[in-house]
Amino acid sequence: MLKVWGRKTSSNVQALMWCIGELELPFERYDIGHKYGGNHTAEFLAMNPNGLVPVLKDNDHPALFETGAILRYLSNQYAQGPFWPTDIVQRSEVDMWAEWAKISVSLSFTAPIFWQVVRTAEKDRNPQTIAAAVQRLTNLLQIAEARLAQHEFLVGNTLTLADITFGSLLYRYYDIAIDRAELPALQRYYQRLTQRPAYREHVMISYEELRAV
Repeated sequence: MLKVWGRKTSSNVQALMWCIGELELPFERYDIGHKYGGNHTAEFLAMNPNGLVPVLKDNDHPALFETGAILRYLSNQYAQGPFWPTDIVQRSEVDMWAEWAKISVSLSFTAPIFWQVVRTAEKDRNPQTIAAAVQRLTNLLQIAEARLAQHEFLVGNTLTLADITFGSLLYRYYDIAIDRAELPALQRYYQRLTQRPAYREHVMISYEELRAV
């Protein structure tokens, strides 16, 4: 049985839970972090000294932290077929795009855009700074647009780990109040994701508890 520590409104927890859902693995999840607290207790810090979520424990194995590492663990342990290929060259391509989504796209969206639009009071926002961040993100999304114009998912025509890392941010990207570029292939891709039950359950979640007042 997988045990996950992390609130469901955490974007990193959402990526992890979506992966668990796609792999149809049994789990228990505990609300930790933000308004729920609990991430600075001695017990939690023994699992993750950074005090951040998510943390995953699989049966009696040591606890794991860092979302990318957890996702790769789950893929190595439980995934089959094209989601996480056995061929090292094909797997490395999936891993490359997963890393790009995490390091380039997610970091360009979460703090500079989502936090500024949602988690910052309106009086404290800087529209010019947000607009510049949106343009930087758009430059990255155009890379995805070119790939998604060729095939249905980020790496080929089936869902892979790369889509978990990349697609998990798109619900918020399309939901928040920003000006978005016309990226038709990306929009079609997002619509395909919204038809997946695990995506709807674990990613398309209200973030109102995070909104600044």
